[in-house]
This record gives sequence, C-alpha cells and structure tokens, in this order.
Amino acid sequence: MSDDKIPLAGVIGYPITHSKSPVVHGHWLRQYGLAGHYVPMHVLPRDLRDCLVTLPRLGFVGVNVTIPHKEAALGLADRVSDRAALIGAANTLSFREDGSIHADNTDGYGFTQNIRDHAPDWSPVDAPVALFGAGGAARAVVVALLDLGVTEIRITNRTRSRATALQAEFGSKIKVTDWNAAQDIVAGAGTIINSTSLGMAGKSEFNIPLDKIRVGAIATDLVYTPLRTPFLEAAEAQGAKVIDGLGMLLHQAAPAFERWFGKRPEVTAELRDEVLKL
Repeated sequence: MSDDKIPLAGVIGYPITHSKSPVVHGHWLRQYGLAGHYVPMHVLPRDLRDCLVTLPRLGFVGVNVTIPHKEAALGLADRVSDRAALIGAANTLSFREDGSIHADNTDGYGFTQNIRDHAPDWSPVDAPVALFGAGGAARAVVVALLDLGVTEIRITNRTRSRATALQAEFGSKIKVTDWNAAQDIVAGAGTIINSTSLGMAGKSEFNIPLDKIRVGAIATDLVYTPLRTPFLEAAEAQGAKVIDGLGMLLHQAAPAFERWFGKRPEVTAELRDEVLKL
C-alpha cells in the first residue's frame, strides 16, 4: 500500500449548508482526476481556534473560510498576505507541514476576474466607480480596485460610519455619499457595484433609483441568489451591461484549489451549470 496522503480541504462556516464551494471543488477534482476531498464543516465561533489547530493533523492542506469566521481566522494565522491584511479578513487558509497557517484573501481576485470574463475590455480607471455597501465584501472590492489604479470610488452605505471608516483607511480616492442620496453616486460612473445584501433572497429589496446610470456602464452584483437581482434588472433597464455575482464565487476558488491540489483550474460554462443546478 502507498503511504501517500490524500489531500483534504474544505470550507468552514456557521452555518455552512448553503455553501456551493463543495460543488465547485468537487467538480474540479473529478475533471482533472485528482486525488483529494473537499468537505463542508459547520464550526461554531467558540470552536474555531481548536478546529484550525486540529485540521492539519488530520491531513487537511487548507480550508476556505466564510461567514462569520473571516476576520477571526485572520487573527489566528501565523502568516498573512498583504491582501488579506489590507482587507482585514481571510477567505483562504493554507496549512504548512509544520502546522502553521497562511492566510490570504482571494475575493478581490474573484471580483475582477468575473468582470473580465464578461467584459474583456473593462477599464475601471476611465471613470469613477460607484459602490453600494461598505462591509467585508466591499473592502475586498476597494482593495482590488485601488490595485488596478482607480482614482475615484464613490461609496454609500446605510450606516455612514462604515463608509467613512473606509475613507479614513484608504484615503482621498474614497468619496462618501449619504444613503438618502445614494442614487447620485451612479451618475457618470463607469462601473457600478452592489455589495449589500439588498435584493438577496430573503432580504429587503434593492429599491434605490438607478435612472442616472449611463448607457454602457458595467453593473455587477456580488449577490448570486437570485442570479438576476433587482439591482441588475434595474441597471439593465437603463442600458448597463450587467454581470451576476456567481462568477466571483467561482474565480475566487481557483487560486486556493491550485495551492491545495497542485493544478490551476479553469472556470468553465460546465462548472457554472453544475453550480446552478443546486
């Protein structure tokens, strides 16, 4: 018998039954004929530290991290990438042979690759960017956009203090608008992003007027349940090119899969179709 270990990976969250990550990684493992398993794990916040200490001993090479553990996981890591440090959260942990934990965040990568998949000529530096929301997902988007050279990001959030905190941290390129004037941030913007939960299944509707969107602007929603959100439908009605959020989930998974299983996977129509069957 071979003494080779079968690499194990997974996703930890609380709750976790909603996660589509096992389908994504399972698809790639089958597609490339690789040995390995990827499992969902329901982990209570109080058990997170013990979980991360134990998993490497059980043969795990890494895990994805989802709500509510992203910030706490960052604090428990031994090494933190510059991206994860800037974002203030980790969505990807890799376990070294000595049991140490390396934390990274690939959400920003997933965001930009999703847009480029649908709009290869996308150039966010040509016009201001409008961003609804200032939570953890918004932080990842802001870091990615600033890395690309965007010079103006207009942010509005229901709790203004969260938006002003981003402004204080990332500087004058962040322009904050009150939520009661949220519709104004899209005027002249080339890229419009919804990072709030508004319009998500089971959440409040996205009812901000988008009539100031210019024809040909890119509009993307980080939400992918439903796939076509009220935000996207309203933006498309104004002539925007709309991009759903599912591709962000798929692309953010690719760097982690490569680290854990040694193969850079492709995000394909077949993968997207399999995830949508759920």
